[in-house]
Amino acid sequence: MTTPTPSPASIVGDPRDAFHAQSWAVIGAGAIGLSVARRLAEAGRSVTVYERDGFVGGQAAGFEVEPGVWLERFYHHVFRSDRIVRRTYEELGLAEGLSWTHPLTATLLDGKIAQLDSPISLLRFRGLPLSARLRMGATLAALRLIPRGGLLEGRAAGPWLRRWMGRASYDRIWRPLFEGKFGAAAEEIALPWFWARVHDRTSALGYPRGGFRPLYEGLAERVRGAGGTVRLNTAVESVERTDNGYSVRARGASGIETQRHDAVISTLPPRLTADLASELPDSWRARYATVPAQTAHCLILALDRSLTDTYWLNVNDAGYPFLVVVEHTNMRAPSEYGGRRIVYLGSYRDPADPMLSLSADQLVDAFAPHLARINPTFDKSWITDRWLFAVRDAQPIVGTDFRDRIPPFETPLPGLYVATIGQVYPHDRGQNYAIGLGERLAAQLLK
Repeated sequence: MTTPTPSPASIVGDPRDAFHAQSWAVIGAGAIGLSVARRLAEAGRSVTVYERDGFVGGQAAGFEVEPGVWLERFYHHVFRSDRIVRRTYEELGLAEGLSWTHPLTATLLDGKIAQLDSPISLLRFRGLPLSARLRMGATLAALRLIPRGGLLEGRAAGPWLRRWMGRASYDRIWRPLFEGKFGAAAEEIALPWFWARVHDRTSALGYPRGGFRPLYEGLAERVRGAGGTVRLNTAVESVERTDNGYSVRARGASGIETQRHDAVISTLPPRLTADLASELPDSWRARYATVPAQTAHCLILALDRSLTDTYWLNVNDAGYPFLVVVEHTNMRAPSEYGGRRIVYLGSYRDPADPMLSLSADQLVDAFAPHLARINPTFDKSWITDRWLFAVRDAQPIVGTDFRDRIPPFETPLPGLYVATIGQVYPHDRGQNYAIGLGERLAAQLLK
């Protein structure tokens, strides 16, 4: 019989272990890691955050597009419903920098770009018969009224949507997006995950002045201000149990160092946590460390003029090598980026996809003909710069059995905890739920 995933209130293990742990190692300085480290440090615990990269923020980290001007490596925004992010901005004194807009979201279908981001735009959408539009609208409204995704557990989204929306709505609007994000697993995706995307999102989008970098720098400063340590450019190579805690072996600028901690929290994907902690049993590895995941792949272009007038363009037509075109400067002013237009060309790929081996210049050559399909006047001479980023394990394959494969916070090794983005299920991965996950773990550990 399959063991059900414990509820959040029961997944911390023996609270006495947490109470007596005064020295904590947190692996990863993304949203989860910095949030749990902040709360532990503010409660008086000794905390050391280990981060392989030279910056904080994880998948929401940025880079300099020009001196002093930062941009995220992968497209990001927040929704009005992201209350945890909004509260965190207020706590850090950054709320005034977060502004809200209603940028245009559209779909590329049959070679035409059409707005599709509200009930009114759905009624006006000509890519489906009126009866199909009404049926799809009713189905989405019904999903919004369902209070908990758990009520839909065990169902696959594809067959369910085909049944209630109709085949035309699903095949033309939703199936291309499922296939673009999950590839061959598109038909296996759990319905609660789709429920959350419908239930959680708003048309109002927020983006902070200067990008999200100040948010993560602010969280890191809260850790340091409470007496904690954030060690950048320090890659953890192993986590081993000792008689009185854990030995964390890490490689930093000065070579390999070993530090003792009472307890360890890994915010890495379970696959990587299993690589670090050799004593984790095979049963844990088989259940939690083998969930397949897609690689996030993003080519960013700086253009000297606009490509489209939309912010978010879902690419539903076949034959395109990217899933979405996000023209960031249709949400933010081009003047913030030296007058340049910023365009993300995003996709999710199987880790073995040969496209992942191509350089930014090679991808520009491959993508340019498709950009000309979107805007016939496009020419490669418009491109003034390009950047390429990819990260593995970005999007777990949330199949119908996914809930049973979400690891609890505690592992079979006392004092070793995992906090990973898959644990926000059924909600989609994102900053709001990642911060909330870190804070929830810290609260349970400190009870």
